[in-house]
Amino acid sequence: MENHDTDSKINIFKKYLNVDNPYKGGKTLAEIKAQTHKLYKLSSNENPIGASPKAVAAIQKAVQNLHLYPDRTDARLRTALATFYNNELDENQFVVANSGSETLELIIRAFMSEGHECIISNPTFLIYQMISKWQGAKINDVPLLEPNFILDIEGILAKVNDNTRLLFLTSPNNPTGTYIPKEDLDTIIERLPDHVILVLDEVYYHFADAEDYATALPYVKAGKQVIGINSFSKTYGLAAMRIGYFYTTEKIANYIHQICKPFILNKLSLEAGIAALGDTEFIQATVDLVKKERAYMEAEMKKIGVHFWPSQGNFILTKPPMEEKVFEAKMLDLGVMVRPVSAFGAPGCVRITIGTREANDACLAALVKIYQKS
Repeated sequence: MENHDTDSKINIFKKYLNVDNPYKGGKTLAEIKAQTHKLYKLSSNENPIGASPKAVAAIQKAVQNLHLYPDRTDARLRTALATFYNNELDENQFVVANSGSETLELIIRAFMSEGHECIISNPTFLIYQMISKWQGAKINDVPLLEPNFILDIEGILAKVNDNTRLLFLTSPNNPTGTYIPKEDLDTIIERLPDHVILVLDEVYYHFADAEDYATALPYVKAGKQVIGINSFSKTYGLAAMRIGYFYTTEKIANYIHQICKPFILNKLSLEAGIAALGDTEFIQATVDLVKKERAYMEAEMKKIGVHFWPSQGNFILTKPPMEEKVFEAKMLDLGVMVRPVSAFGAPGCVRITIGTREANDACLAALVKIYQKS
């Protein structure tokens, strides 16, 4: 074996991945509960009323023969998705994966590597930047325009070059709660060159009620190079099952399917997803509660003097009158978990999930105590 001196030692690590910065997850609900008497978790945008009963029943029924492999493909769930979309899309236009985050990973792996570029607009979901970095791609950030977090259309288009492959947009946006008007989407899609795909993350679309809100659906139906990202974690209450999907043109879907693993979904997730799509009563109950409680929270927060941004999601972004970590700790002391979002590109801001009336009243009571003392 040939010897190598220390100066010519082969580096086995990719230069764009940091080996000295290990991932540190947040504390679990169980860990936090051990430290406080009563706790309301309003930090992760989870469903306030639980999981789809039909999905739970499907899971319970499916807990048989776990020694057998599940379906080799996601075909049955894709068929159910086509039905859910009133057959406006073909089942071959859907791709399913373990969570919305994994659908993003599939897209990024399929279209980007070293030398390629993508565009994001902070504040936004951290995963776009994280996974793109894993592929060695360059991330171009065109921040949302303050104070209302409006999309900088001209700034985005000015960043597009021959190496650009993906543009990530989120509507409603996490963590700001703002949305992209259809007119703005029309402008961007019309002016993007053919080698750039628009990835529109719409996982909170059920909660949007703005008249000019639009999903990716009309653009995909028109054959545009657009991908619509969705998840079963929010509206369907299946965050623990990790089910996500996207829809796009059949050409793009077929291309990305080439890197999908066999048995991509476990049996329980597959059956839960199919059942949840048909649970229209639960879906409507979730949406109705979130919209009602969102309006209630925003009205009460105004009375308290809390600075926040009107939301189209199942959460509200606020900027407390103190350092965000201090605010988080004070809220936790009062029994409410909230989420600081500096990592999302919103320094000094905190995201509060819409909960049940009981949870929301507990949150408001905590806010009153904090703001009276600040």
